Amino acid sequence: MEAEQKLQQMQMIEQNLQQTIMQKQQLQAQMIELESALTELQKTKKSYKIVGNIMIATEKEELTKDLTSKKEIVDIRIKSIEKQELKLKEKAETLRTEIMKEFKKE
Repeated sequence: MEAEQKLQQMQMIEQNLQQTIMQKQQLQAQMIELESALTELQKTKKSYKIVGNIMIATEKEELTKDLTSKKEIVDIRIKSIEKQELKLKEKAETLRTEIMKEFKKE
């Protein structure tokens, strides 16, 4: 493969990597919100959740279960994105090495 093609491929990988990192940051922010909500929920006797534009009273156990479930899903998504991020970084490093070798030949 030509050096130019490899450079283009490298740029695409870098863009994908940036998007992956942004997704991971958004999920991490969601995780922090969920953890915070669960912590606050433990301190209170009454619990409410927002449905559409209104806030309704909800059983504390039900809300805890719901938030815990969401937290588990977000955790799985973060782990998946981290694997994807690692693969992209490995591809980028391999390409970087190949590109450097080609430039040294010239």
